[in-house]
Amino acid sequence: MTRLFFWARVKLLPVDSKFSLENYNRMINAETKSEREMWLNKVKADLKGRIDETSKYIRPRENTMDFAFMFIPSESLYYDLLINNVGQGGSSRDLIEYAFRDKRVIIVSPTSFLAYLQTVLQGLRSLQIEEQAKDIQVRVGQLGVHIKKFDELMTKMGKSLSTTVGHYNNTYKELGKIDKDVVRISGGDNQAQPELIDRPTQED
Repeated sequence: MTRLFFWARVKLLPVDSKFSLENYNRMINAETKSEREMWLNKVKADLKGRIDETSKYIRPRENTMDFAFMFIPSESLYYDLLINNVGQGGSSRDLIEYAFRDKRVIIVSPTSFLAYLQTVLQGLRSLQIEEQAKDIQVRVGQLGVHIKKFDELMTKMGKSLSTTVGHYNNTYKELGKIDKDVVRISGGDNQAQPELIDRPTQED
């Protein structure tokens, strides 16, 4: 299959999945260094050619996204790209950067393909949120008004509770004084044990 198109929110995502591993397998099985270098150059050419071909599927005027995926059906080749064993010029990093910066092509492997698709999906969801930004801002503003009103009511309730606690503690203190008077008269032990409670505090 030369190419696939994934439909995502009115946009087509081009995916090129036609990459031959023939020269790469020959490079892996090469017995001499010179032979390996020869096949390595062919692999580089294969990769660059596939990148250039994949970039042709990026057609925004035809409703595609402004980038494409190039699928490599080999984890070992993909790994070699990442660790600079295969590349254009000095390193594979040059080839990867050429694909993305110059051609808007993202190279993916069997294990990374799904992760990239999920990333695209998440990005599309974010775009949908941006499109609804005005509505979200209105709702957030309404929520802010409600939170402010709630805070005002909580402040009033806190002050009311503080006053009530003050009355409660003062009443208990008076009870303690009465108990002391009774003890002085009767000579017995204290009967009332005031249980004061702390007033509620409001943190900033």
